Amino acid sequence: MEARLGDQVFSREEIFCRVDETAQSLNREYEKKRPLFISILRGAVYFTVDLTRKISVPFDIDFMSLSSFKLGTTRAMIQKDLEEPVMDRDVVILEDIVDTGLTLNYLLKVIRERRPASIRVCTFLDCPERRIADIEVDYFCFRIPDVFVVGYGLDFRGNFRNLLEVYTLFDPSGRNTQILKQMGKGEKR
Repeated sequence: MEARLGDQVFSREEIFCRVDETAQSLNREYEKKRPLFISILRGAVYFTVDLTRKISVPFDIDFMSLSSFKLGTTRAMIQKDLEEPVMDRDVVILEDIVDTGLTLNYLLKVIRERRPASIRVCTFLDCPERRIADIEVDYFCFRIPDVFVVGYGLDFRGNFRNLLEVYTLFDPSGRNTQILKQMGKGEKR
């Protein structure tokens, strides 16, 4: 069975507005600093591009790729490491979504061992209902309940990543629609 889009969760206008607000918060925090933004591949690329276009302070950017925690594994693995040194840098990790926090927790441990001046986490979507690891998100565009979403960098089996909006996957049980109604959302595509 092929995956289909369900309800729209966030429109492109809502996304661009929140990304701009988040960028302004980062501009204020790093007004007299030069942060190093670390974008986590692949999903965070869309968020990273739009966010950094709104950053008015000087910054550097680098990319990392990590394997996610899978059932039966004990940790994530770095698949692509940084080229920029992080020692004594103000680091901002850019994520597409923070849910269980397991992969991010591993990443934070790795980055801390490299002795940055500071570390902040900035994510497009924060899903605290699924959190297992005890981590803090410093900046987020949207907080979402426990629903599977796609679009704006988030994919399902490689599909839907390129959408400018965020949607649920079609759920014949109606569970996602009910959760979104509680959020005041849920527009059919």
